[in-house]
Amino acid sequence: MSDEIELKLALAPQAPAQIAEHPLLRSLESRTTPLGNQYYDTPEGALQANRVALRVRRLGERRVQTLKSAAQSQGGLSTRGEWEWPIDDVERNAAGLDVKGLHELAHPALAAIDLERLAPVFATDFERRTWRYRQGDSDIEIALDQGEIIVGETRLPICELELELKQGQPEQLWMLAEALCGTASSASNEETVALPARPANHSKASRAGHLRSGWPAPPPTATITLDALIDAIDTWQDSGDSAWQRHAEQLAQRLAAQVASDHRPALTRIAEALARQACPWNSQDWLALRRALA
Repeated sequence: MSDEIELKLALAPQAPAQIAEHPLLRSLESRTTPLGNQYYDTPEGALQANRVALRVRRLGERRVQTLKSAAQSQGGLSTRGEWEWPIDDVERNAAGLDVKGLHELAHPALAAIDLERLAPVFATDFERRTWRYRQGDSDIEIALDQGEIIVGETRLPICELELELKQGQPEQLWMLAEALCGTASSASNEETVALPARPANHSKASRAGHLRSGWPAPPPTATITLDALIDAIDTWQDSGDSAWQRHAEQLAQRLAAQVASDHRPALTRIAEALARQACPWNSQDWLALRRALA
């Protein structure tokens, strides 16, 4: 078992081209890998209810099984438990799972579940381009993911940047994010422009779970925090529900009324974008708020 510490940024459609031309990444080697992932659950969604995700990832001819526990997310930075092992040379059931390995984990979220009832429920199919960034005592994997989440005949797009800490301190993830967001290059020229990105708290698995079972209505009362605002924008972008757009706008306005005056302009710009039914992609505003509030 290991702890996965990562920072996730949702990206505007034009952002991947800017990332590829970023001056910080031009000198680094990159690798592009197609990733096919099948996720499993019981028919009634027991794993989703326990906030764990079980997947089998296809890596060429190899298969790797992974169990991930619920993420503790703050401002796009998440920490979760992760158990991963190859399953090519072990006995698998008809669904393609190493059930014996799951039993051996003795994870409390699996204790009351009949593991033989686990079956495929959704898939993710995306291309991942990775760079390895090392500076001082930090070692960070930069992953650009583009593709889709697939539940039956329905789809959700994947367009995100994940910074995963391999070695070092979590604060170094934010330092790298600031460097990537603040000086992204246009693909057509050498001018630098801010990368259109925002923090995202929802994992691919949680997004797929809601695509499968439906999104909840906005809560009648809500804790007024930066993470509540990020969650509301995540849900609005996936569900397309205007109620979540209005909820996010109200959270931004109410949060602006509570914070120090120095941080109100960023929240006001976010609220104004939401009022126009536009996703607030100003990464500089989000990074400034993270430093102050997250």
